Amino acid sequence: MDANGILQILIFIGLIVAVTPILGGFMARLFSGERVLLSPVLAPVERGFYRLGGIDPAAEQHWSRYALSLLAFNLAGAVLLYGLQRLQGWLPLNPGEMSAVAPDLAFNTAVSFVTNTNWQSYGGETTMSHLVQMAGLTVQNFVSAATGIAVAVALIRGFARHNARAIGNFYVDLTRAVLYLLLPLCLIGAMVLVWQGVPQTLLASVEAHTLEGVKQVIAQGPVASQMMIKHLGTNGGGFFNTNASHPFENPTALANLIHMVSILAIGAGLTNTFGRMIGDTRQGWALLGAMGVLFVLGVAVTFGAEAQGNPALTALGIDPSLSGSMEGKEVRFGIALSSLFAVVTTAASCGAVNAMHDSLMPLAGMVPLINMMLGEIIIGGVGAGFYGIIIFVIHTMFIAGLMVGRTPEYLGKKIEAKEVKLAVFATLIFPVSVLGLGAVALLAGPEAIPAGGPHGLSEVLYAYVSATANNGSAFGGFGANTVLHNSLLALAMLLGRFIVIIPALAIAGSLAAKKTIPASAGTFPSHGGLFIGLLTSVILVVGGLTFFPVLALGPIVEHLLLGLGTLF
Repeated sequence: MDANGILQILIFIGLIVAVTPILGGFMARLFSGERVLLSPVLAPVERGFYRLGGIDPAAEQHWSRYALSLLAFNLAGAVLLYGLQRLQGWLPLNPGEMSAVAPDLAFNTAVSFVTNTNWQSYGGETTMSHLVQMAGLTVQNFVSAATGIAVAVALIRGFARHNARAIGNFYVDLTRAVLYLLLPLCLIGAMVLVWQGVPQTLLASVEAHTLEGVKQVIAQGPVASQMMIKHLGTNGGGFFNTNASHPFENPTALANLIHMVSILAIGAGLTNTFGRMIGDTRQGWALLGAMGVLFVLGVAVTFGAEAQGNPALTALGIDPSLSGSMEGKEVRFGIALSSLFAVVTTAASCGAVNAMHDSLMPLAGMVPLINMMLGEIIIGGVGAGFYGIIIFVIHTMFIAGLMVGRTPEYLGKKIEAKEVKLAVFATLIFPVSVLGLGAVALLAGPEAIPAGGPHGLSEVLYAYVSATANNGSAFGGFGANTVLHNSLLALAMLLGRFIVIIPALAIAGSLAAKKTIPASAGTFPSHGGLFIGLLTSVILVVGGLTFFPVLALGPIVEHLLLGLGTLF
């Protein structure tokens, strides 16, 4: 761990802390219905969308109606994206003459982008046309990110309101997130990326003849527009198969920094939005503090492991500590920025990579897995990270209440049995999906695991953790493009997204209906170091222990399948 690498990491952390109150304040005003800088220009456009959709922006929704609107919108998006892929061969803007995407892969991809996972069982530049990349994948990058933001804002309103039945209007929150927040930032960001060398064109691939006389096909397309929302919306799906390690996606150190800051900016900003909307910014900083402790710990472990290098190289007479482990990494980013990117992309549910995670040292490869297993609440995906950590806050306040023998409360709202049960349900869906579907995958689809042995098991585990956590990154040795794995991974993505969103919205509705009670001498303060320490501990303990109650699912599924096999 050299001083230069540590300095680069500290600069990045400083940028995130600096941008948090700026974005947080903007989003607080935006989702409170106040006038913002872009209102004079965009307010008429916003009203036009409402008229076209028949939406009354003043009509707020009960949590159940909010959830129904969200599910219906995302179902429509999945169907449209599936149709675009299946009709790709007959549609325009297809200079590479790409054929229709196979049904199972189209289904997997549609679910993947709608759930903000962006898991890719395909190579982008060899599978998707320009039209599908723009009108299908990029559009879902915007609206899936906006969906997560909308849920986070609805949950914030649950704490901010009292004796209320409504938590907002999903279509209004979605429209404002896209129109005022994501589109302007991506427009500016995409132009900066073009300046840095990221292509933005509708032309076909070009051919180059190398000095060795070999013909090389160089793919290009509307890359910059997809790259900005890919990172800002914590989507992660790359235009190219090698994702952000490709020089057209990530050509310079500045572009790499823009990508990393974009990944965490909105997720960190939402903690500040939370503090402002409930009237106590200390609460938001406390949540960010707990996230920050886990983030710094992950970066330190990953950077330390990679900087030590591969001990197997010592057998060749090479001191591995001189250059670190450079396998699977781009020289222009090096150990520090590759390690930082790996932690950033799995702390948020992004999944973009500028180095191959399959090549990480064992201890370093463990960190992305742990980040995802915790539910990706270390900053997390846009919106998803916030409502994910609030679920852990409920666990924390429940445990704190047990220790002092009183009904737990948080921000003046009593945390009762209903909220605790919903939080437990949302937490347990993760290990059930990973271990249950992962067990089926191991038994029914072992041909997708060429590595074999312990690392082959890690590749499968990583895939199903990544899908359920809506991350999208992978240990690249896993061959996921089969009917079985495309189907199982799609199911994991759906469970990890919507079976967490629905309890989160139910919690929001329940809290909004409660009255606010004043703090007393027995109220556990939720803005200081003690709360940050307890929340961090609960995240690590509960996040780990949730896997133990369902460890038996693997053997159960195995025996069930073996029993069915004897019948046939």
